[in-house]
Amino acid sequence: MSDESNSSQSAKSALLHQLRIDRQETQGRNRGSATFMVAMAVVLALLAGVWWLFPLDNTFTVETATAQALSAAPGNTAVLDATGYVTARRQATVSSKITGRVAEVLIEEGQHVKEGEVLARLDATDAKAQWDLARAQLDVARAQLADLRLLIDQAERDAARQQDLVKQKLVSQQAADDANTLLASRRSRLGAQEQEVKVAERNVELAQVGLDNTVIRAPFAGVITDKAAQPGEIVSPISAGGGFTRTGIGTIVDMDSLEIEVEVNESYIGRVQAGQPVESSLNAYPEWKISGQVIAIIPTADRSKATVKVRISIEHQRDSRVVPDMGVRVAFLENASANTGNQPVPGVLIPAGAIRVQGDVNVVLVVAEGRAHARQVTLGQTYSDLRQVLTGLQANERVVVKPPAELKDGDRVQWQ
Repeated sequence: MSDESNSSQSAKSALLHQLRIDRQETQGRNRGSATFMVAMAVVLALLAGVWWLFPLDNTFTVETATAQALSAAPGNTAVLDATGYVTARRQATVSSKITGRVAEVLIEEGQHVKEGEVLARLDATDAKAQWDLARAQLDVARAQLADLRLLIDQAERDAARQQDLVKQKLVSQQAADDANTLLASRRSRLGAQEQEVKVAERNVELAQVGLDNTVIRAPFAGVITDKAAQPGEIVSPISAGGGFTRTGIGTIVDMDSLEIEVEVNESYIGRVQAGQPVESSLNAYPEWKISGQVIAIIPTADRSKATVKVRISIEHQRDSRVVPDMGVRVAFLENASANTGNQPVPGVLIPAGAIRVQGDVNVVLVVAEGRAHARQVTLGQTYSDLRQVLTGLQANERVVVKPPAELKDGDRVQWQ
């Protein structure tokens, strides 16, 4: 029994020994964790310092161009740029000559019409009644004229008969005189009646004009750009009745009369002259170059804007892409023959899109050693889509074309 008791106690002691926590081992593990945390903190601090001293740059992919030396001005150089609009020299808001109610409208926007083509009709009830009345009055006057001529013929025969009877001494001279007097009276009435017939004819013509005025026709061939009235509305050639009365049926534009109108600052109007070649581009089609020339310089200035209007012809005015009121950019050109001696031109040429305006200065981004460097430049003349740089840039230097707005001085770049 004593041996079994001793064996049981030994087993319990062994189990208790396994459950006991070794404090030395736990303390060793805690010291290792603390050392690891300190090391990680030091590494993170070093990485932060490296990032602060050597930040990671964003690299921009850009389009570049090389500055070209300008030995001589190109053949057709732009001496001035301006903006304006396509205008129609011949356009009209077609209205009626009389006030009336619209009965029918025969036009739509974009419709091509010929000269004299019917655009709309007004209610012709009143005009037709006036025409019918004038026509009836004319018929009455003509009938009265025909009756008077019959009476004159009868009076002539009576006068002749009475004269024969006087010669035969069958009637007195008084009877013959009465017959002659009646004939003369009717003949005098003939002239007045003929005038009444003419007046009646003029009244018919006037009534016909009133009837024709109810039909509105195209004054010239063109395209309808605006339909202003609908059946049932009242139209009038004058502004009356407030918003309840229309002043026109529609607007017609002669597309063969399209031209460009620009306003040139009066300080530069000396660079423009009649007959000068021009190259234009529509804002809607910037790559399409349209040739033309200066038609005329309007001999008056706008005092408020200090500008002078210039009219410019369009070579492709019949092209369907050219429509009134389109925005257009115009370059006034100078022929090569105008350059005296073909003298060398200072500076370099770069694409106009490489120039960035910052405040009151012009800046280009020069690519060097993989980075973009902002540089202030002085600009000269415009040569089509190129721009002359007088100072700030050397030949063969590479510049960024159409730089992104977020690209800054010193940013890394790679070019195409």
